[in-house]
Amino acid sequence: MADTVLSKAVIGHEGLTKKLGLVIGGSLFIAMAAQVSIPFFPVPMTLQTLAILIVGLTFGSQLGLATLVTYLGYGAMGLPVFANGMSGAALMGPTAGFLYGFAAMAFLAGLAVEKGLARGVVSTAVIAMAISALLYVPGLAWPAMVMGKTMPELWAGWMAPFLLGDAVKAVIAAMVVWGGWKALQARKG
Repeated sequence: MADTVLSKAVIGHEGLTKKLGLVIGGSLFIAMAAQVSIPFFPVPMTLQTLAILIVGLTFGSQLGLATLVTYLGYGAMGLPVFANGMSGAALMGPTAGFLYGFAAMAFLAGLAVEKGLARGVVSTAVIAMAISALLYVPGLAWPAMVMGKTMPELWAGWMAPFLLGDAVKAVIAAMVVWGGWKALQARKG
């Protein structure tokens, strides 16, 4: 395939209407995934990261980033798009570091695809896991700086309960994107 980004290979990215459609659709997909939540405190377990990885891996870096900025903008405007129907207050709450890190997550996933680092299901899963791990940098930095949380508290409440789920979501995202490529190849072949 000449294109490395799935959405571009399927529908193209030329034209403002297509780009807006992808950004709006992707941000709504993430908002819906955020509502699929298992209550944990202080950070709920959601399908947000799965949706964000899928968006980044299928849209590329620029549209992935634009999608996440739009998603965060919806929340800042007061729309209940974050986990458990939260909105703007979440941008200053205990999970704010993760929310802001989501933009980097989508950008890096898209960049990995554009640079050819995510070519098959295994390499895509490994890249997705690495990017998921990087999300913990802003995710843990925020409560450490703003709330004075210690590393044992961060490990117990913000990280340990989510590691296995994040790895599973990274593999699922890779399988979804790889399945999309296989379906496109079958349709063209």
